[in-house]
Amino acid sequence: MERETNLTIGKTIKKKFIIAFLTGFLALGGLLAVFGFSGTAFALPLGGIGDFYVEFDELNGTGFKLMPHMGETGNSDAEPMVRNVIDEVEITNLHIYKDIKMPTGQWVRFHIRANGKTTISGLIQDARLIDADLSFNKLAIKEKNTDDYTKNWSQNADSITIKDATLVTDYLFQQAVSLQGAKISVEKIDKPKTTRK
Repeated sequence: MERETNLTIGKTIKKKFIIAFLTGFLALGGLLAVFGFSGTAFALPLGGIGDFYVEFDELNGTGFKLMPHMGETGNSDAEPMVRNVIDEVEITNLHIYKDIKMPTGQWVRFHIRANGKTTISGLIQDARLIDADLSFNKLAIKEKNTDDYTKNWSQNADSITIKDATLVTDYLFQQAVSLQGAKISVEKIDKPKTTRK
């Protein structure tokens, strides 16, 4: 009589596998939902997941407004930020990336690159750091007497041009966004990028 035996070749810890898989899938899905592979995505917010980086060669926008803002980050419920609101935006060579620690302790970086033009309508962006060359057309600074510091002052301009930019962002909203030549990739990294305020 022959006897059947079960041979175990490898072992998968289901709980760790599911956590790692879902974390990576949700992080990538969130970024993809915001910017899309190509074509247009509508009314998409991203925030409260910690710093992500936005880099580009040039941004041209119309209907610009800047104001102080307290916003949520991945580590805090209220951090001082600069809120930028731009009605219509065109960006050249957009690169967005986010560093995420996996349950195994390994760090990965999700990249979204658009080699063509990126157009955005209804952009709202909260930044903790803006490192760029800025120029404005018809810039006006307004101040009001109010107890709400976020409404005490604002800067407005008919148009804005930003060149050679790196932005540390914790919240991003677009009414509609379209990317040409979008590429999405993931890489392993030794440690996350940090930026001094």
